[in-house]
Amino acid sequence: MIKALSAVTIAAFVAAAMTILPSFAPPVEASVPQALAKADRLPIRTVSVPCSAQHWPTMDASCLHRSNWKTGIQPVRVVTTDRK
Repeated sequence: MIKALSAVTIAAFVAAAMTILPSFAPPVEASVPQALAKADRLPIRTVSVPCSAQHWPTMDASCLHRSNWKTGIQPVRVVTTDRK
């Protein structure tokens, strides 16, 4: 009987706390979030290191193409797991 009475008392205190405590919170105002000034653009970085020292994905565009090839851009070898 004492366990049941203490459980009911604890539940009553928790319910009272959940009812009373939100009234102490500051009022909330609805507003539209402000967009950042440069939200649609990535920062422009100047690259001064040689191509061999750069790592993917922050490589300079000039390092992605080799100018000494006669055929232009070499095709990429694609390896898949599909067996047909």
